[in-house]
Amino acid sequence: MAQKRLYKSRDNRMISGVMGGIAEYFNVDATLVRVLYCLFSFFSAAFPGIVVYIILALVIPERPSQTRRDSHDEWSEY
Repeated sequence: MAQKRLYKSRDNRMISGVMGGIAEYFNVDATLVRVLYCLFSFFSAAFPGIVVYIILALVIPERPSQTRRDSHDEWSEY
């Protein structure tokens, strides 16, 4: 069984895709993750939340691009 990996989202991003990637990893709505992050940042005087976001943006890798099959490959079987 393959281990689930955390990546920044390519599709669901507002700034760098960190919150979208966390939402995809836990299979929850990205808006909920963003709201919780904003609440966390607000109640911690904002500074630690910004630092955590910057660190996550640097540490979490970008999701690898999906390689699409060439259209010629689909017809090669016929």
